[in-house]
Amino acid sequence: MRHVGVSVPLPPPAPHVTTDMAPFAKEAERLGFESVWVAEHVVAPVNTDRSKNVSRYFVDGQVPGFQDPIVAMARASAVTSAIKLGTSVLLVPEHHPVRLAKMIGTLDCYSGGRVLLGIGTGWLREEAEIMGVDFDHRWTQTRECIEALKTLWTQDQAEYHGRYVSFPAVRSTPKPARKPHPPILIGGIAPNVLKRVVACADGWAPERIDPPRLKEQVAELRELARRAGRDPQSIEVSVHGKQPDPELIAAFFEAGADRVVTGVPIVNSEREALEHLRRIAPVVLPVARKFR
Repeated sequence: MRHVGVSVPLPPPAPHVTTDMAPFAKEAERLGFESVWVAEHVVAPVNTDRSKNVSRYFVDGQVPGFQDPIVAMARASAVTSAIKLGTSVLLVPEHHPVRLAKMIGTLDCYSGGRVLLGIGTGWLREEAEIMGVDFDHRWTQTRECIEALKTLWTQDQAEYHGRYVSFPAVRSTPKPARKPHPPILIGGIAPNVLKRVVACADGWAPERIDPPRLKEQVAELRELARRAGRDPQSIEVSVHGKQPDPELIAAFFEAGADRVVTGVPIVNSEREALEHLRRIAPVVLPVARKFR
């Protein structure tokens, strides 16, 4: 079965109001989208190295306004009943895992197991370092966070001791509704990302990739899973940030994607966001039905 999700739009730089996830997710669910996704940047440094930190998504290399993804998903959870709630991506090393386990566990419990935890290590050094990340070793820090989260979610008395994360035996509740825990999808196309997915995640969530490259990478991912003794089909492939082009979405499904998340462009108002959502739904949703 294939799925089409949709990401919450970003506001223009220096926004006054971000798109409220509650009405956006409610409308996305009504229209038939399988999932709704929200991105994260915790803080926007005023001064950055523009020679390194330039993104096609951000104006002048700077980060536009981002809402807190967990608060946004909580709002969406309260007004929906079936649509899945995803992060694309949550910058895990910028969070303390004990606190994060509590928040995600609570959200998954109250939403009935609808959380999809897309995670990343972050690309903006200045932001990461403000948040206490060892930027040059951020994957090691992220891996420890993942291991700690799983321990907190699955064990009555959880204990973890690593280089970056360490805590004695604790009890963390509520536990997630999804067992053993919400699916963890690692984002990105870093050289070792597929090995990392097989080692400690439930799925892969690339963004800057085309269908031919995805097909190659999915084949490699399946082979790595087999070698590791994992069921290759248990690892979900969710492609993010794609235009609402039915032919492109179909090409990604044919290349091995289980889900394609289409984007809503930068908007100036919630009305614009909902109008765009209604325009693209009849274009993209029938594609997934053809692959069921």
